[in-house]
Amino acid sequence: MMRRALTLIPALCLAACAVGPDYQTPAAPPPQALAAPPQVAGQALLAGRDIPADWWALYKSPALDGLVREAMAHNPDVAAAQAALRVARENALANVGSFFPSVTGSFQATRQKDPTGTVAPTAANNAPQLNLFTPQLSISYSPDLWGGTRRAQEALDATTEGQRFQTEATYLTLTANVVVAAVTEASLRGQVAATQSIIADADKALTILRHQRELGQVSAADVAAGETALAQAQQGLPALEKQLEQQRHQLNALLGRMPADPTPETFQLSDLTLPAELPYSLPARLVEQRPDIRLAAANLHAASANVGVAIADRLPNLTLSGATGSSASAINSLFSPGNGFWNFGATLTQPIFDGFSLMHKERAARAALDQAAAQYRSTVVLAFQNVADTLSALKSDGDALAAAQRADAAAAHSLALARRQLELGAVAPSVVLAAQQAAAQARMALVQAEAARLMDTAALFQALGGGWWNVPPAEAGGEGGHAATPGGT
Repeated sequence: MMRRALTLIPALCLAACAVGPDYQTPAAPPPQALAAPPQVAGQALLAGRDIPADWWALYKSPALDGLVREAMAHNPDVAAAQAALRVARENALANVGSFFPSVTGSFQATRQKDPTGTVAPTAANNAPQLNLFTPQLSISYSPDLWGGTRRAQEALDATTEGQRFQTEATYLTLTANVVVAAVTEASLRGQVAATQSIIADADKALTILRHQRELGQVSAADVAAGETALAQAQQGLPALEKQLEQQRHQLNALLGRMPADPTPETFQLSDLTLPAELPYSLPARLVEQRPDIRLAAANLHAASANVGVAIADRLPNLTLSGATGSSASAINSLFSPGNGFWNFGATLTQPIFDGFSLMHKERAARAALDQAAAQYRSTVVLAFQNVADTLSALKSDGDALAAAQRADAAAAHSLALARRQLELGAVAPSVVLAAQQAAAQARMALVQAEAARLMDTAALFQALGGGWWNVPPAEAGGEGGHAATPGGT
């Protein structure tokens, strides 16, 4: 009978249905969800261009490439995300056991006194006593009649997929942060150099003014103005040096280093090449590339499956159980004829009244599904806004950089003329001081414009998904969290 019962299990599984909604992949946004890419000075936006996995290599900086790879290997946030992915995987695999019968073995040995006196008394104490040895094998199985177990597995698998994309988002955020940190350091280093040059120029101009004051060519007020200009230039240097040092600390933190650890890598804006060709993804492709959108879709899938779990909990549940074994008063006679036993049973349970708990749990699951759907829509909208903002920033960056280059060249030329005229006594010192201030502002604006364009380029790669689907399997390493190609799992 036990064998006949076990043969019914596959049939029950095949006949079972899965209650609850079947997950449907959200429809792709229409093509007009993103406006046509703008014209960016010095950079070409190419529709449909794929994104390399190591997109930061387009900056053509070996030092930057080395830092990004070190960060991916040693950053603690990445390690935490990888561990969370392993947790999700193991939880999903653990639930697979729910589809199979549960088999347990036991062995019981007891010594007892027989109150009926039917057992022959022992020679030791003249009292009826009995040794009893019972090995037993127990089997229980709950057929998935309503698909509740399958829905639970579906939810866990979706959670694992979501954690995989959460790990991808961690990688993407980390790589973008390292690039931005390196560009910011280069920008600060350029601003420090520009400020030091301004200080040197102001000091040189002050020396000239003091010499002319000795000759009676300028007034004491002119010298005081020169001293003020020098002091103002010197005042800005400590703040920039502080920011540069803090930026070095941040870069160390991204790499998993301590702040006091040596950081031999340094960056100059001239070390970083601006990528001339940039990818531009169509809306249908973008939702497949962005890890946050894929994570939101996985959460929606899990919420859909949990509705089925809640419905199945309100329906009848069947449990099949059985046991077989033997019992004897001596171990050597355990398997003698007549000492064996077996039993088989089936239990059907149906919740009747539980204070409406199961009903409200189902309603909560449906509300969670509505919440996940709204969160998915919100994630898509914010993602598209992110891409649109980045494209607008790139266009503005190109225009601002061109204007900053013209302003820097004009200010430098004006300062050179003013200095020459001052040496000849043709202009007042205040004219040179004004030209110095204008040149200083133009040089700082140029450095900041160059850095902004490099950083916004990195922001575009991040906004488009970062190319995680092109990571070679050997580099993904199974535990690295790198997920499958867009559109798959």
